[in-house]
Amino acid sequence: MTTNAYQALLTRLSERTARVAVMGLGYVGLPLVVAFAEAGFQVMGIDPDRRKVDTINRRESHIQDIPSEQVRRLVEAGKISATTDFSVLSRMDAVSICVPTPLGKFGDPDMSFILTATDDLARYVHPGMVIVLESTTYPGTTREILLPKLGVERGLRIGEDFFLAFSPERVDPGRKDWTTLNTPKVIGGITTACTEIAATWYRQALKTVVPVSSAEAAEMTKLLENTFRMINIGLVNEMAIMCNRLGIDVWEVIEAAATKPFGFMKFTPGPGLGGHCIPIDPLYLSWKLKALNYNARFIELASEINSNMPRYAVSRVQDALNDAGKAIKGSKFLILGIAYKPDIDDLRESPALDIIRLLEQKGGQVAYHDPYIPSYRHDGMGKESVPDLMAAVEAADCVVIITNHSSYNYPAILEAAQLVVDTRNALGKVGRASAKVTHL
Repeated sequence: MTTNAYQALLTRLSERTARVAVMGLGYVGLPLVVAFAEAGFQVMGIDPDRRKVDTINRRESHIQDIPSEQVRRLVEAGKISATTDFSVLSRMDAVSICVPTPLGKFGDPDMSFILTATDDLARYVHPGMVIVLESTTYPGTTREILLPKLGVERGLRIGEDFFLAFSPERVDPGRKDWTTLNTPKVIGGITTACTEIAATWYRQALKTVVPVSSAEAAEMTKLLENTFRMINIGLVNEMAIMCNRLGIDVWEVIEAAATKPFGFMKFTPGPGLGGHCIPIDPLYLSWKLKALNYNARFIELASEINSNMPRYAVSRVQDALNDAGKAIKGSKFLILGIAYKPDIDDLRESPALDIIRLLEQKGGQVAYHDPYIPSYRHDGMGKESVPDLMAAVEAADCVVIITNHSSYNYPAILEAAQLVVDTRNALGKVGRASAKVTHL
């Protein structure tokens, strides 16, 4: 690609006439589609899931954070369309890859979605195209996996014929203060030219772009962010266990420590980790380091503590029932909230699923209520949210608060319940003072 052609792509991106595609229309991809479209680009969303594509083309949103009205307006304005046909990539100038990166069966990275997306794109990659991977992965993925398939094997020169970068997604579902639009965006390219092209593209839609020296630095940035959170959550979860052994109120300790204006950042304990990032991303780094004969000890220890929290929560349920002269076997349980965090409809990696399974394995009769998740299926099992919340609260031998949705009337729940295990401090000081409430 000539210098003039490089400048031509830069101009198309700056003038927002470049043709943009986003591969993957989930919690990361659809908000990015909307952000680029609102900036003036015509954006094609690509996903093999026909249901997602049809929903968008019906002018509706399947993502809680994106209003259907916004999708309707952008589709009708000709700024957004969606397809399952990957051949449209042959006409695109800029492509962002936003596919899932879960863990495999044995805790190793499941790269199948990235590999499939790369293979799909490789058939249509052409000179004058910029590609940005947003899927969280281990350092080296962009250079070691995408670069050979998209460039080397097709005789395209990186930084001259096409441009490749990594930019970690920083989506936190349910947040209103920090969104795709205003959360600073880290971008690192394979070459300096790659970084410049990708940064120019993203600057057209996002408020702040933070260039770094390489794709590896950008990949590592994401892993540091989530490893930091995972380790601190593991620390405060262990603190909850220790405080219970010592007869100290961990929530009082956390609230007191949080009054320090420096040197302390507040994290809170819970029944386990959930979501698409914190339980998974640090293990990508741990896996990568094992190949270099290094044991990521902080990550492994924090993962062990956090993974054990559902069992610890069930042990607290068992303690509470024992104090009431009951056993788990034969008792009726109501789980309040099964989403992995408050006020969203995302069930991925939710500790509620493990807690339900553990209680049922011990003979408990388990129902749940969640205003955001009317039903679910997981590992061949499924349930529906109880239709009458307060009737279910009154009928349960034990109410277990897993996700502290803000819509719940907690004083009324406390009043009606026979016994409550509050894993999130949803009941506050009143609950901690009540004889029928047990905490982590």
